[in-house]
Amino acid sequence: MSLRLAIILPTLNERGNLAPLVARLDSALAGIAWEAIFVDDNSRDGTADEARRLSLTDPRVRCIQRIGRRGLASAAIEGMCATAAPIVAVMDADHQHDPRLLPQMLAAIESGDYDLAYASRFAEGASTEAWGRPDRVKASGFANALARRVTGVDLSDPMSGYFMMPAHLLRADAHRLSGVGFKILLDILATADRPMRVKEFPLDFAARAEGESKLDRTVVFEFLVGLYDKWLGRVIPTRFALFGTVGAMGAVVHFAVLALVLHLLGAHFAVSSYPKETAFIAGQTAAAMTAMTFNFVLNNELTYADKRLRGLFPVLRGWGKFAATCAFGMLANIGVSTALVRVGVHPYPAAAAGIVLASVWNFALSSKFVWGRYGN
Repeated sequence: MSLRLAIILPTLNERGNLAPLVARLDSALAGIAWEAIFVDDNSRDGTADEARRLSLTDPRVRCIQRIGRRGLASAAIEGMCATAAPIVAVMDADHQHDPRLLPQMLAAIESGDYDLAYASRFAEGASTEAWGRPDRVKASGFANALARRVTGVDLSDPMSGYFMMPAHLLRADAHRLSGVGFKILLDILATADRPMRVKEFPLDFAARAEGESKLDRTVVFEFLVGLYDKWLGRVIPTRFALFGTVGAMGAVVHFAVLALVLHLLGAHFAVSSYPKETAFIAGQTAAAMTAMTFNFVLNNELTYADKRLRGLFPVLRGWGKFAATCAFGMLANIGVSTALVRVGVHPYPAAAAGIVLASVWNFALSSKFVWGRYGN
């Protein structure tokens, strides 16, 4: 029997979900040749090992273990490009998506009448009661409304993560997909050169079995990042734009601390050059250290959310590396700005010049040595 369908399942710490899910797929897809590809972001709980264990006795199970990169959208893209099946589906491995919809979705795609089939949590006949998270229902509704407004994609649930499409259509646009903090279905629909013929299926959205949610408090931020990447990412690299945005916020913090220190030291620049310069160096040093810590925290949470450092010791170690990689930038910042003050430049423009000089250095080294590798 020829392979007809590949189900792509991005995973993160979901070891206990795998075996029951494979059993559910086997039951739902009886008589259909299929394979399941678990794309695991190097889970700490051995999810990839469990997928490999299952594959020893069931060759329909495959595993892609990703090292040094994370993210649901990019995992789905990699998985869909890694199969020879003519049709690909993406669904969660946490049992919130009902595999019994797969045969109906497959029939819709194989009929040739549709380019994409997807399961909606908000279509007529769908239900989120078993989810037991009214707060998340409201948040998803808001995200869907925002998605429809900014992209023009008119679906009841464009943020759905459960869909199916011909593999050749996905591969044709794979190089143009964002894969950065963006719900993959919305990314596909927004990237297509022509409107896709879409078939909607109502979904009874279940509660999570176990494992970690791939959506967290930064989901709205990541959604906006995806929009930026789609529209402007080829002009200014998304990661650098985020780093620069955080840096701009850090600059506000920098100037605030500098002003506070200068005020406390009574540096009104009406005195001799020695105390004036000493006060400025003290203020600039305190401001640079505070802004650097501020930037590290925000970059860890937002810019490098897919490589986020977790736990007290990893965060402290990361802060130490960030401080070390930024040390030369900070010294250049202080040195250049101080030199400018000595030749008569006002302290605030001098400080701004130091910040700009240090920013590129900080981005390059912190991307490599703090969060693992150069970003997108």
